[in-house]
Amino acid sequence: MESTLPQQSRPQLERPGSLADFARRAIERAILAGEYRPGERLVEERLCEELGVSRPPLREALQQLSFSGIIEHRPRRGVWVKDMTQQDVYEIVSFRRELERMALRLAIPGLDPFKVAECERALDAMRDIANSDDEGGLVAAGFAFHVSVIRLAGHGRIEQAYRSMALQLQLCMAMNNRARRRIEDLQGNVRRHEELLSTILTEDLTAIETALDQHGESTFVVDSLAELREGSAQATEWLSGYVRKI
Repeated sequence: MESTLPQQSRPQLERPGSLADFARRAIERAILAGEYRPGERLVEERLCEELGVSRPPLREALQQLSFSGIIEHRPRRGVWVKDMTQQDVYEIVSFRRELERMALRLAIPGLDPFKVAECERALDAMRDIANSDDEGGLVAAGFAFHVSVIRLAGHGRIEQAYRSMALQLQLCMAMNNRARRRIEDLQGNVRRHEELLSTILTEDLTAIETALDQHGESTFVVDSLAELREGSAQATEWLSGYVRKI
């Protein structure tokens, strides 16, 4: 399946230092905005025309994105947005879930007010982006908010591990935002994160872990579990239990 959308639907991006960086950021934002979905082909000729770049910087951009795990090169078939399987979702969701809980257990009691202020600034950025109706931008800002929550622990290696999966985590967030569109708009997405931070500020770990479970971060798992290609028996069992819990 191939996708094409009008260029004018995309928010304007300032060109960074190189054309490859510009192309990488533009493609990344388009994927997170849902212009290209998991399992869709990225056509080089079309991307060159839409982005106004030649093939060498485009191919460099695609190579960078393949390292992040958000796209894949298929021999003799071209470049595709990575298709999610139950195994992928299991690994990404369980990885994120455990890291966030570990970070908050280490951060509490005695949250650092300077780090809390960073969370609040991340929420301010989400509010601004939601008002501009930039869906891809809100995914990136939502990820930045969750990084600020991770940073409450003051544990560099937890943050590094979380950031190592940045685009794959954001792809799941983007899928989740689309799945939740029937029940919340972009402002509703922001309110959901405001409620999570309010609960974190109580420093009640039981309430926080319940809030994380009910945060709605995996609505897409509930909606699409049956449609995803199966993974290992462990992945299927874990996801089935996770869906029952949320």
